Amino acid sequence: MLRGGVLPPSAGPAVVGAGHSAAESPSTAAAGGAGGGQQGAAAAGSAGHPLPGTGNSQACSSALRKPAISLADSTELRVLLSVMYLLVENIRVELETDPPEWKSCRETFRTELSFPMRSDEPFALLLFTMVTKFCSGHAPHFPMKKVLLLLWKVLLFTLGGFEALQMMKVRRREELGLPPLPEDSIQVMRSMRAASPPTCSIELAEQQQKRGHRSRRPLMKQDSLDIYNERDPFKNDETGVDEEEGDEVDGGIEGELDLMERDALLPTIPAQRPPIERVSFPKGLPWAPKVRQKDIEHFLEASRNKFIGFTLGQDTETLIGLPRPIHESVKTLKQHKYVSISDVQIKNEEELEKCPMSLGEEEVQETPCEVLYRAMLYNLPQYMIALLKILLAAAPTSKAKTDSINILADVLPEEMPITVLQSMKLGIDVNRHKEIIVKSISALLLLLLKHFKLNHIYQLEYVSQHLVFANCIPLILKFFNQNIMSYITAKNSISVLDYPHCTVHELPELTAESLEAGDNNQFCWRNLFSCINLLRILNKLTKWKHSRTMMLVVFKSAPILKRALKVKQAMMQLYVLKLLKIQTKYLGRQWRKSNMKTMSAIYQKVRHRMNDDWAYGNDIDARPWDFQAEECTLRASIEAFNSRRYDKPQDSEFAPVDNCLQSVLGQRLELPEDFHYSYELWLEREVFSQPIRWEELLRYQ
Repeated sequence: MLRGGVLPPSAGPAVVGAGHSAAESPSTAAAGGAGGGQQGAAAAGSAGHPLPGTGNSQACSSALRKPAISLADSTELRVLLSVMYLLVENIRVELETDPPEWKSCRETFRTELSFPMRSDEPFALLLFTMVTKFCSGHAPHFPMKKVLLLLWKVLLFTLGGFEALQMMKVRRREELGLPPLPEDSIQVMRSMRAASPPTCSIELAEQQQKRGHRSRRPLMKQDSLDIYNERDPFKNDETGVDEEEGDEVDGGIEGELDLMERDALLPTIPAQRPPIERVSFPKGLPWAPKVRQKDIEHFLEASRNKFIGFTLGQDTETLIGLPRPIHESVKTLKQHKYVSISDVQIKNEEELEKCPMSLGEEEVQETPCEVLYRAMLYNLPQYMIALLKILLAAAPTSKAKTDSINILADVLPEEMPITVLQSMKLGIDVNRHKEIIVKSISALLLLLLKHFKLNHIYQLEYVSQHLVFANCIPLILKFFNQNIMSYITAKNSISVLDYPHCTVHELPELTAESLEAGDNNQFCWRNLFSCINLLRILNKLTKWKHSRTMMLVVFKSAPILKRALKVKQAMMQLYVLKLLKIQTKYLGRQWRKSNMKTMSAIYQKVRHRMNDDWAYGNDIDARPWDFQAEECTLRASIEAFNSRRYDKPQDSEFAPVDNCLQSVLGQRLELPEDFHYSYELWLEREVFSQPIRWEELLRYQ
């Protein structure tokens, strides 16, 4: 079903956040996907495929006996996975020139992948099972890179990308009678501009020395300063210092990104430069403020305690006895009140738990997301642990251990390299192989979290809790505890060997110099994509969870995240600043005092919550908290939800009981197929050949 026999486009740079949504960026149809880059389109093996096959057990046993797994152990399976990847990726991409029959075929294919056809499970669950079998050691020869890439694309195709998710969210809010969204988050992030990275403590000492030698700046009127700051909100009083530091920043990425931004904003300028108008930015903050119902209740509780001396519980309507300014404050808070879909779902779940008999059964829409969650439910902890194990093995900060899983089974050749050129090529292959695995795992985890949240909040909480229990938070922090600049600028791709370039063009002679040069891209957009996904996953896990926020504080994530702000990319900076904002009130006054530039960036970029004292640390949520009780309460709610919706116990106290003998005997029971063949034998053995002792029967009456 390839579109006219045309191969998918090669992996071009996709500026994540500047124009494409995170999971839908055209990053790598070939980034190890169908073609596997240097390994070629047909890589290696079907032996050990969980589908029924004659060579399945033989291939698994032979692979388990080998001391080292190589490409030759999975040849057929990699060919099959490459073909399936090509099919999914080509059919998934929609074009305006597609004929109507193409659209109907695409929907049919999406339905076949989303819902179980000949088995009791969707196709994505089969791929998840392959991942768990690989991590458990039962099938060490599975090509994990291709399995994970195919799994990501299948989820992207069946569940939908972020733009489709946004439309589903708008439609769901209309069905629930909620007001429309205040803005489109994708469009807001596209228009955001990266801020200058905050300085480190060593650079601050150098700044103070430079300030002593700097001439005093002439005084300006405050009005003109305000106008200037409105036009460029990222400039401040330390502009001259930042410009002086530009040449001294290690790595050089800031200077290169400044040149890129300048080229994007300004036309080509001749030698004699004419006066240039500065780019004007819209006034105001990028996000509309939001208020939760809980915030209004806390505000009224504090106000009533102060002015009246008693509270009215959750009553937010009675304002008797409160002064006029409090009335105006409550009115403003209610104007910006935001009720999420999750709030409605939690409220409905509480009502169903309280009144199971009167409210009856809940109508659950059979969506692809619901089908996938129901299929994954009972083995979901194993799936999450397996994905995190592979992510840990692929992280650049991980060291090789004897007990770690081998994720290089589908990249190592049978014969190890002999020449220097072969060794360099294998080293690039291994690094690129790990990058692609990180990219696919981060993308599919983020997709699952966002879709499960829209489908039902407790589905998201179930996945999130198992990720937290499997140490996902320290794992992501360990991933970022590296030279993030080097990771973003890594050049582990050879353009002439990438797919489909290697199949269309004639392969030139490779030299050590050409391998060292890498590709022509200044930055590895694949690694930037992975970093943004991991930051978004960390935000999903910690949002409104004080116990998990304290994990960020305990693991000393603030300096790690602050170093990540050196990457001047707006979307990545936004999610780093969100993670810093939620833990600011726990970091102490001295940290806030010495990181005012970061605090200013949080104010400019992150959404404001009214009455949120994140910058002062005197919020009610910053008080001592029973974090273990918080997680236990959440877990009890999740188990009640899963039990009510997905468990159908026969011995439930609410199950109807039929005590009428005639109706019970009149029921038609489904008997097994072999019953009809063995029924006469059973009668002969259990009835006719058994003597009936009538005296004993009469004795017990």
